Amino acid sequence: MAEDGMLIEAKRRFTAVLESKLADGSGSIDMDDELVVSRPLSHKEAIGNTQRDDFPLLRGKEVLMQAMYRGSAGQAFTSASGGFLGSLREVLEMPLEGSFERAVLVSSMNAVLGYLGLVKGTVHCRDDGPDRCAGCIYEWIREQEVESVGLVGLQPALLEALVRALGKERVMVSDLEKAGDVRLGIAVQDGLEASRIFERCQLVLITGSTIVNGTIDDLYESALRRGSRAVFYGTTIAGASHLLGLERWCPVSSSNCQA
Repeated sequence: MAEDGMLIEAKRRFTAVLESKLADGSGSIDMDDELVVSRPLSHKEAIGNTQRDDFPLLRGKEVLMQAMYRGSAGQAFTSASGGFLGSLREVLEMPLEGSFERAVLVSSMNAVLGYLGLVKGTVHCRDDGPDRCAGCIYEWIREQEVESVGLVGLQPALLEALVRALGKERVMVSDLEKAGDVRLGIAVQDGLEASRIFERCQLVLITGSTIVNGTIDDLYESALRRGSRAVFYGTTIAGASHLLGLERWCPVSSSNCQA
């Protein structure tokens, strides 16, 4: 991985993909095409009608940013807000100064790579999707035959499924916002000090939004150093996982705009 960060390396590889498409003369990409990054989606636009009320998205801690390129949607979770209207070229020229700029790039990569057919699952699941996702992870985690699992980024439905599958004694969780809370009998660790999770857990599920909030490099380095299997979950990391060869788990997401 590049020394200057995983998002920078993903951007470099994304640019190389675009250059190859431009060189083949197919017209599949035009750097001057308009790319629209919306205002944050409303709760209903983002996840539809869900029975749960404990998602961070519903409690104002995160927003879902959506980019559109030639009818293809790509999304990214972020704590930033705002919108962007410009060309694909302008997205690549934008300095990555903060979470907003990173979210614009990440959602745009998801939209464009989805349009090119290189990635799937760039749009968050809706309605009963989170519950179906939890059902999937319950079955999946039992197949992995691991002694313990970590969850970086508190996603309540996933945490419940992991505890059902393994028991609370074999699950650890960390979060930037909920450190110090106790969920299902598990103390939530500080997301900035998640090294203990990698020391104790053979498999660690990491929210893809870490590539937007700037914590992904340290987390992935911890996984490599401790020999933990890092699996990124969610739609935010769809494009970057393809570009960087990361393992990703997101079984219920969509490849089309459903808002």
